[in-house]
Amino acid sequence: MNISSLKFFKNLRATNRQFAVIGLGRFGRAVCLTLHGMGYEVMGIDSNESRVAQVLTDQIAAHAVQLDSTQPSALVEAGIPDFDTVIIAIGNYVQESIITTLNVKEAGVPNVVAKASSEIHGKLLVRVGADHVVFPEHEMGCELARSLTRPGILDRFELDPDHSIVEVMVPQGFDGKTIMEVDLRNHYGLTLMAISKENAKEDDHDKFIINPSPITRLKGGSLMVVIGDNKGIDKLPV
Repeated sequence: MNISSLKFFKNLRATNRQFAVIGLGRFGRAVCLTLHGMGYEVMGIDSNESRVAQVLTDQIAAHAVQLDSTQPSALVEAGIPDFDTVIIAIGNYVQESIITTLNVKEAGVPNVVAKASSEIHGKLLVRVGADHVVFPEHEMGCELARSLTRPGILDRFELDPDHSIVEVMVPQGFDGKTIMEVDLRNHYGLTLMAISKENAKEDDHDKFIINPSPITRLKGGSLMVVIGDNKGIDKLPV
């Protein structure tokens, strides 16, 4: 179980096998790299020739095209209307980002995900048709703050502002107790989804036991995945 990949990619359609990423800066490259590594076909687009060439050299996209995304005809010629999902990863150039988002949506792309650099920028992107807006810098800042104040939480997926799924180290205070004895639901308002298997390695694909028995004993320092209210998560012993 790996919940980190759910943060951004949860909004990308699982049935889709082709993605276009417009803007090949650090964020755009990271999206290309991840999607390509997951086996999807990715086309990268940027107005900068060197960025396009680097994506092809690094082999993090099946195709890469240099074009001006503020020109609707260039997007049509590149085949953008044929894509089910397009990620606008421009971000720092607000006018270019907004015009590109509008162009892509008017081209008939059903699912447009756009990166925003501010709250106002995000509102404008929604106004011109973005189906989902992401704030990578804000999300990274929040994640850093949580990791510094709650080092036992290894991974977090926010369901909404008040509820999350987290991968957390089993507190030493829970060591040797059964799941029933700990009673996360009544004491913290949380539901235990999974616990790590003994001697499981980090890269094991099935290192977790899903929906473990209530009589299972917890081991301090091992991992558990819980879902529930953020306030309850914050109350877990360190």
